[in-house]
Amino acid sequence: MGIYTDLFVTFSKIGGFTLGGGYAMVPVMEKEIVDKKQWLTKEEFMDILVVAQSTPGLFAIDMASHIGYKFKGVSGGIVSALGVAGPSIIAILLIAMFFQSFKDNEYVEKFFMGVRPCVVALILAPCFSMAKSAKITWYNVWIPIVCALLICAFGVSPIWCIVGAGIGGYVYGKVAP
Repeated sequence: MGIYTDLFVTFSKIGGFTLGGGYAMVPVMEKEIVDKKQWLTKEEFMDILVVAQSTPGLFAIDMASHIGYKFKGVSGGIVSALGVAGPSIIAILLIAMFFQSFKDNEYVEKFFMGVRPCVVALILAPCFSMAKSAKITWYNVWIPIVCALLICAFGVSPIWCIVGAGIGGYVYGKVAP
């Protein structure tokens, strides 16, 4: 199997069997790309994750395109992005065609109510993994907690949190040994 086919099939599996969007795909991508296929090291995966978070667009497509780009340039990025987006596009088209006929079905509503906690767990799992990779400890865990509180409770723009963290990191780097 060629690398383009392998990229497309791998990302189609990830896109087709993960509920919850881009962040829910992170542990599945990591297991497939880092652990199983060993295309990237854990550090390379984390670097791509950070870049994809700061890139405009859909997170899962950004991740896939950056990983594909690493292997085969622009064409690899396009193939990977199409692979991860394809199953969702097909599913959305099918749902849109038939949604009116089952949108008020009590079983469908119950299904979506049951899926919500699973999606939350799928999103939290990579948060803990990223915290471990970012070397967040009990000593510095207060930084993301304060940032989250400032954003959620007080409506502070995330930009200010990033600027503040950057300045704090710079000052810490100058003062710390």
